Amino acid sequence: MSARLLAGLIFSELMVGAFGGDITGKIILKGEPPQEKKLPLDPQCSAARKIAGQATTRFYVTDANGGLAEVFVSLKAVDGKFDAPSTPVILDQVGCEYKPYILGALAGQKIVVKNSDPVFHNVRTTPRVKENPEFNKAQLPKGRDLDFTYKNPEKFLRFKCDVHPWMFAYVNIVSHPYFAISGEDGSYTIKDVPPGEYEIEAVHRKAHAPKYVGLTKKITVGADGAVADFVVDITK
Repeated sequence: MSARLLAGLIFSELMVGAFGGDITGKIILKGEPPQEKKLPLDPQCSAARKIAGQATTRFYVTDANGGLAEVFVSLKAVDGKFDAPSTPVILDQVGCEYKPYILGALAGQKIVVKNSDPVFHNVRTTPRVKENPEFNKAQLPKGRDLDFTYKNPEKFLRFKCDVHPWMFAYVNIVSHPYFAISGEDGSYTIKDVPPGEYEIEAVHRKAHAPKYVGLTKKITVGADGAVADFVVDITK
């Protein structure tokens, strides 16, 4: 083995050890969720929808195997200061619904709200953390984008439309980049976590309301990452 190749292998191993790995897992719902409610769309919003089928609430979104979507998963008490990405988080209004319903943003990261509808909306935020300001901005049909920025961590900061009172989205403001939202099958990935011991939390907006204290586990992240699965039990 050449000295150059050996040095490259050693460097690769050191880099993997330095940057750790991915945390992966799956969220499963235990119990039968209540039936979702139909959204009371007005004629304008009904005409704006291009999605077939009845629009409903999104309290519990599961797949055929019980995988629970839209769960916010994050590490707790991460040391260090993290700069907000220059790339914004995008929240759109499509067919008089917010897309996506649950998302996350680093503290100080720009949140851009679009209006893809040929319908007038207003975007009002209702933070619970007193240091986070409340905003209420009008947005014309297919109008210009609106920008929001929050500097203080908060779980499920609500964005809503007063014109269409069924419209909600929830943004989790986080002090570090180690978070994810579970997908349609309940799976999630938190990428490039430095090696070490952590506490990880999974929070569902409906199951863990109103205090948003979720399920926690202790994990150790190494070169191969870590696995953390959760069961959200609504039978209790």
